[in-house]
Amino acid sequence: MKLHELSDNPGASKKRMRVARGPGSGKGKTAGRGIKGQKSRSGVAIKGYEGGQMPLYQRLPKRGFNKPNRKEYTVINLGLIQKFIDAGKLDAKKDITEDALVASGLVRRVRDGVRVLAKGEITSKVTLAVTGASAGAVEAVKAAGGTLTITAAAAEAAE
Repeated sequence: MKLHELSDNPGASKKRMRVARGPGSGKGKTAGRGIKGQKSRSGVAIKGYEGGQMPLYQRLPKRGFNKPNRKEYTVINLGLIQKFIDAGKLDAKKDITEDALVASGLVRRVRDGVRVLAKGEITSKVTLAVTGASAGAVEAVKAAGGTLTITAAAAEAAE
């Protein structure tokens, strides 16, 4: 088989309709827009308009709220920390802080802090100092013989 012998399955691709290209095209003259009226003109968007009746999207009540000053934490899993320790990018003997996580490339940016979650397994004895951690993550680190401390700067920010 050669490149010039390749072809698509029959019916897989269809040529697009070229409108307003003369009467022989089947879509000449008004180009399928009918005669006169708002929809036949260019630059018209009616989308949510319901003929003067209050549109559905305005009849329904507003729901939800986005807190403007909410905290955005960078989330990492214990399994990833262990993977980086095994790869030699993190040193388990030293304290692992948020700065160390950024330097290793595990975290791109700290935002309002780093929060550790318990997904994955940790086998190394590590000393972690982060902004937040789930209860499962704290237990997993203790079970591996390490310590996980939540920094004081984070406690002030949470208040």
